[in-house]
Amino acid sequence: MEITRETIIGDVLDYDSGTAQFFFEIGMHCLGCPASRGESIEEACAVHGTDADELVDKLNEYLAGK
Repeated sequence: MEITRETIIGDVLDYDSGTAQFFFEIGMHCLGCPASRGESIEEACAVHGTDADELVDKLNEYLAGK
């Protein structure tokens, strides 16, 4: 799976639940919430004031190492 800014958070979590740690690290603790699972990474990062590109890079690096 290739993660982009437009990737839906729920899709990432469904693909590999181990990715949750990266969302938790930046303060996204409501991953089970239906709204958050339907948001793109870019939308969620904007709400939480974090860098979407940095998160995308971390997620892709993690998945590439599996």
